[in-house]
Amino acid sequence: MKKLLIVVDYQKDFVDGSLGFAGAELLDAPIAAKIAAYRAAGDDVAFTFDTHTPDYLSTQEGRKLPLAHCIRGSEGWALYGATARAACEGDRRFEKPTFPSLALGEWLKGQDYGQIELVGLVSNICVLSNAVIAKAALPEAEIVVDASCTASADPVLHQKCLDVLEGLQVTVANRT
Repeated sequence: MKKLLIVVDYQKDFVDGSLGFAGAELLDAPIAAKIAAYRAAGDDVAFTFDTHTPDYLSTQEGRKLPLAHCIRGSEGWALYGATARAACEGDRRFEKPTFPSLALGEWLKGQDYGQIELVGLVSNICVLSNAVIAKAALPEAEIVVDASCTASADPVLHQKCLDVLEGLQVTVANRT
């Protein structure tokens, strides 16, 4: 069975930058290890990048979340830590100006993955919305979110998100 790991927005601004939160840095080693395991098994790895322009604060999202982050080319836009070092030149990368990536969904529709696993940040926003995109693009693929490799600044919303994902027939692995 062909598998894909999608690392969602594990970028510096979400870990230790303008939208960073305690505990986000603890996901780095497990995500990097998961990337290595996928590569060792001959499976694919892709990354999404929350990507904004300098006029972010004048966008709808910027007006609702007035904290500049993930400005293309900035230090905060880059992948974080060991996860950054685990990324390879040939990995598929999807820049997205909002929570889910329509480009990811369009690309997935042409693929034959039997399983797609998502890890990264933030669970109740971008991980959730990209899991829904993956489910819509490949309804017969098993969509998995590893709860030990995702988090939110709001632990209550994180748990609610995991509940919603299960209700959407997404497998939530390693839930404590």
